[in-house]
Amino acid sequence: MKKDASPSRLLVSESIRGADMFYATSFRVSDDFAFVEHRGKKTILLSDLEIDRGRQEAAVDEVVSYSALAGMLERRWKRKSTYAEVLAAFVKKYATSRVVVPETFPLGLARALEENGLSLKVVEGIFYPQRMLKSAEEVRKIERALRITEVGMERAHEILKATTFGKRNQLLWCGKPLTSVRLRQEVEMTLYAAGGLPEGQSIIAGGKQAYDPHGKGDGPLYANQLIIIDLFPRDAATGFYGDITRTVVRGRAPEAQRHLWETCLQGQKNVLKKLRPGSLGSPIYEELQQFFTQKGYPKEIKNGHWSGFFHSTGHGLGLEVHELPRFESATFTPGNVLTIEPGLYVPGIGGVRHEDVVLITKTGYRQLTRFPKQLEI
Repeated sequence: MKKDASPSRLLVSESIRGADMFYATSFRVSDDFAFVEHRGKKTILLSDLEIDRGRQEAAVDEVVSYSALAGMLERRWKRKSTYAEVLAAFVKKYATSRVVVPETFPLGLARALEENGLSLKVVEGIFYPQRMLKSAEEVRKIERALRITEVGMERAHEILKATTFGKRNQLLWCGKPLTSVRLRQEVEMTLYAAGGLPEGQSIIAGGKQAYDPHGKGDGPLYANQLIIIDLFPRDAATGFYGDITRTVVRGRAPEAQRHLWETCLQGQKNVLKKLRPGSLGSPIYEELQQFFTQKGYPKEIKNGHWSGFFHSTGHGLGLEVHELPRFESATFTPGNVLTIEPGLYVPGIGGVRHEDVVLITKTGYRQLTRFPKQLEI
């Protein structure tokens, strides 16, 4: 039988936010633990607090007790061992003294392990390239996360539809001013109830605040102004993310806002038409930039703010909300799951972003997002 020629891997990370560790082990732990993979065999080193659960839940071949290994070293050396010494002994026993680690590996720990006889080589870029190609099961998990996201988006639309107009067109809900913070709280409670983990990061920004693509938004919301709603919760059951953005106006959209919204939507449609295996992201991005410029929205500094289309066309989605491939540097391959999210931001008019999630297929793409787009509520 041919031996696995892949390099021995070492990860030291938690796996709640550590996507590589969760991908490798399918085991959620809030504190750092160690993982090695050698000739296809996966082994983890766990504390006594986690070891029983790890033996039941972790998708690995062997679970090793940190305290047992540390005790063995203590008896051998007649002294207490350091964390780096225990970890180095673990790696040498279950892998080799030469391992590859991700770019994010802790520098101090790396130096301590090298002092204890390990040779660490950093893998540039993505540690598990196969994460960029989703299996059918992973696609289903992303779709489940998107259904959760759509429940929150529906709640945002319901609340906005139920608002009335107060002084200076301030939106009122249940007789009180509706703010970005209040609407975000209501939406995120809905996401929690649906099985999502929004983590307080949802973007609900209207008016001038929508000029900042990643500004969360605060203060009152107003009628007849563009409101960006960008929701990206993680599915608590699977760890996969959804990501959807819709831009709406409660009331009537002035012509300048309508033109911005419709131009941005047409830009997204132009991108979608070009998605197929083997196509390159960079020329699609350049054509999109040219289209927006021709429509009167060049990328420029305007009144001290960036104006036009000045961010990515999209990004990979999975165990991280922003992961590879990046749209502009991608050569699209069946199994890629990406957001397609052109945004236009113009001081004095507002901000618009349309975001949907697609799967690159053998013949083109399949849209995974279902939630409709409407300008006026």
